[in-house]
Amino acid sequence: MTKFLTLLGREVKSFFYSPIAYVVMCFFLFLTGFSFYIGVSILNRGPTDVTVLEAFFNTILFWIAYLLIFPLITMRSFSEEFKLGTIEALMTAPVKDWQVVISKWLGCLIFYIILWIPTLVYFWVFNWATQSQAAHAPGAYAGSYLLLLLMGMFYISVGCFASVLTKNQIIAAIISLVMILMLLFAGLLQYVMLDVSGTMRDVFGYFSAIEHMETFSKGIIDTRPIVWYLTMTTLMLVLTYQVFQTRKWKL
Repeated sequence: MTKFLTLLGREVKSFFYSPIAYVVMCFFLFLTGFSFYIGVSILNRGPTDVTVLEAFFNTILFWIAYLLIFPLITMRSFSEEFKLGTIEALMTAPVKDWQVVISKWLGCLIFYIILWIPTLVYFWVFNWATQSQAAHAPGAYAGSYLLLLLMGMFYISVGCFASVLTKNQIIAAIISLVMILMLLFAGLLQYVMLDVSGTMRDVFGYFSAIEHMETFSKGIIDTRPIVWYLTMTTLMLVLTYQVFQTRKWKL
């Protein structure tokens, strides 16, 4: 356990020793802050049943900012180690392959969680300034941030998988972005393919991150997306582990 915590500390510290972490944080907070402002501005146009929380998590600008952070967070996790040759020194240490994979994934996840903590201030300021709630019930906050955690776990595992495939960080970022966008568009097929059956639309909806967010931001906790994201996260980590072992023996 001590070895794993040492690896994890190494991964988390590597983010804050690099300028890209602060660039990503500024970029992300700027876009999410602007998205929050746009959502509130739209709601000010007239009466609506949509809450500020729902408006914030379901705008195009929010999804643009959200999807772009994963390639930026994960692209250097394995690629940089292979490029600089530091992976060889890491492999001579008394650590196991699964500890390396999980520590890199969890390090990215911790940084991802840190990115989202300041966004809680948006809702606190709104509640304080307007003397009204940004959501109908506390469960809406819990549901939204629970889904953000689940999606983050999955998309970070996708990014780690992309990073272990290549030494080039840019290529790793492109691969992860393409894979994530394909998953997102697969969920949108239910709106595009109007001639498919109701069953097929339900299947496409099962993969739709946008539909999941619409549901969870209303405070409705659906167990199906929870199972989906946990299962796919585990699958991607297993694939990352297998590729990492294969590439390690080729060094």
